[in-house]
Amino acid sequence: MNNSPLDREWSLPALLSFALPTMAMMLFMGCYTVVDTIFVARFVDADALAAINIVCPVVNVTVGLGTMLATGGNAIVSRKLGAGEKLEAKADFTLLVIAAAVVGVLLLGGGSLWKEEILLALGASPQLFPHCEEYFSFLMWFLPANMLQTLFSNLLVTAGRPGLGLGLSLAGGIANIILDYIFIVPCGLGVGGAALGTGCGYLIPAAAGILFFFRGKGTLSFVRCRWNGRVLWESCLNGSSEMVGQLASAVTTLLFNLSMMKLTGEKGVAAITILIYTQFLLNTLYIGFSMGVAPILGFQYGSGNIRRQRRVLRDCLGFVAVVSLLVFAGARWGGPYIIQLFVPDLSEVYRLAAGGFSVFSYSFLFCGANIFASAFFTALSNGKVSAFLSFLRTMGFLSGGIILLPRIWGINGLWLAVPMAEGAAFCVSCGCLLLYGRRSLAI
Repeated sequence: MNNSPLDREWSLPALLSFALPTMAMMLFMGCYTVVDTIFVARFVDADALAAINIVCPVVNVTVGLGTMLATGGNAIVSRKLGAGEKLEAKADFTLLVIAAAVVGVLLLGGGSLWKEEILLALGASPQLFPHCEEYFSFLMWFLPANMLQTLFSNLLVTAGRPGLGLGLSLAGGIANIILDYIFIVPCGLGVGGAALGTGCGYLIPAAAGILFFFRGKGTLSFVRCRWNGRVLWESCLNGSSEMVGQLASAVTTLLFNLSMMKLTGEKGVAAITILIYTQFLLNTLYIGFSMGVAPILGFQYGSGNIRRQRRVLRDCLGFVAVVSLLVFAGARWGGPYIIQLFVPDLSEVYRLAAGGFSVFSYSFLFCGANIFASAFFTALSNGKVSAFLSFLRTMGFLSGGIILLPRIWGINGLWLAVPMAEGAAFCVSCGCLLLYGRRSLAI
């Protein structure tokens, strides 16, 4: 008999209740990330804000690696739990955690050895380089903790403890906000204080997650495990779309920064920083919902219950459609107020960001469906289709738009790149859901 909390009938209210902690966790993560940049913009300067965006690709790569192991491994672990293979699921989970810790240490080593080369390659100008170096020098020591907290935020849901994941994220986020203020304002550590506060925020869920899974009382816990290259390979393959998405974010952030530096200088980089972080905040609803329901889809796939899976898919698509309209409306008419949180409304940075947001906001009509479609195929262990969708959305279409459209319409073309890329990806996502989704559900 399978006693997993995932083995049940799922109505839309039940789905939302199960996914709500993850959604709230992601939304809060978005909020405290935005607060981080608000403190820097308000209490340091616009150059420091731009420096955070220069370093952002390093964070994208770290989160991408952690999310790849988490979502790809989650599909394997939840599938084995659904098939009743509990001990194998725990062994695979333990191996994933060890792999994440090792990768985090390797990232720390690489950042220490090639710090200057990395920052110059990311486009740090002579004016921004001191801020970039200060921020990166603090942040890189917390990259292993970032890997682990990313992994645990996903797998606590699979362990049937989404509320704990939410609590840990809240604790880390609150600590981040408080420490940001202390390190930046009273201590006067500048942008380095922001990095230190963010790193401490990573440590709390990472350390607490380790303690929880060592207790061995939940659905998942640490057990003795052996090297299993096949599990790691399948995890990386299944979660490759999430890795592709984060790598693409790193590349497109770099392209945005280089284009903005060329068109408007450092103030343009500060403006695009505001839009990118605001986009992340609003997208957390879709990301959290997709993460929250992924174990349910993976479990039903593993148990072979097609009827339940079809109902879950239908309810998820309906929810994403409604939320997309609401987020678009909020972004379209509330954008100027959001931007004023970062910079005064008479500043040059505000003028650039507000002009971009009026165009940028149309992307929210499409990105929710794109994010969910990629997560859906990951949950069904169809990493190839998931990676294909992520690549087209965040690398193919968007990178092409960033490179080509400014040549036609200048800075307006740069803002237009995001909604055009999301709209094109939406058409492809719908086609894949109709074609491959039916095939997967027919297995």
